[in-house]
Amino acid sequence: MEEQSESLEQQWFDRKSALMEQMLGKEHEMVMHAIVPYAVGGGLDLYYYPNRIRGTAIATKELSEMPGVGSSNSVYRCYELVMFTRHPIDLDAARDKSHPFGEAHSRIQAILNHIAPYSAQATLHPNETCEFPSDMPRVGGRCLIFDGYPSYSANEPAEFGLMAVIEVFRSEMMYARKRGGANLLQRLKDKGYYPYSDLDRRPVA
Repeated sequence: MEEQSESLEQQWFDRKSALMEQMLGKEHEMVMHAIVPYAVGGGLDLYYYPNRIRGTAIATKELSEMPGVGSSNSVYRCYELVMFTRHPIDLDAARDKSHPFGEAHSRIQAILNHIAPYSAQATLHPNETCEFPSDMPRVGGRCLIFDGYPSYSANEPAEFGLMAVIEVFRSEMMYARKRGGANLLQRLKDKGYYPYSDLDRRPVA
């Protein structure tokens, strides 16, 4: 019975991986494994996609271990998280915060490690925003908006999808809360900033 369960989990992992490559391009051969597994309270393993969008997509694969199980919302029966940086992948510099990719990687890793367990308890929808309490280590005060990536249907939940987590300026988050998250996301797209979390840019609101 245990072998059958492991086989089903592996089949879903392979299918999910193929779906993610359809959305993000070919996966990088290297994986950043956590020292303590996420399933027992440790950090996430991180997967990299540098072959489609300019820069690097960094994604999870531990939120939905089986179809329809794990983090979900009104548009995805289950999903994984993804964040983007414009910086090209350089895993040798991933832990060097003085390096552009290393700084972005450290920030994205910290955000994903907080949002992943939160998504198991709360329902995160596209266009919604989130702000970390100011006293939280590493992520305190950071502001986020969520979106289905690369697209989603509002009519019927898809079997699986990706939720983009995008760091934004506080003024942008406040704009989204007042005018709607979809309006902020469109402004980011119009300026060419979507779906990146790099803040070396001017606010759009």
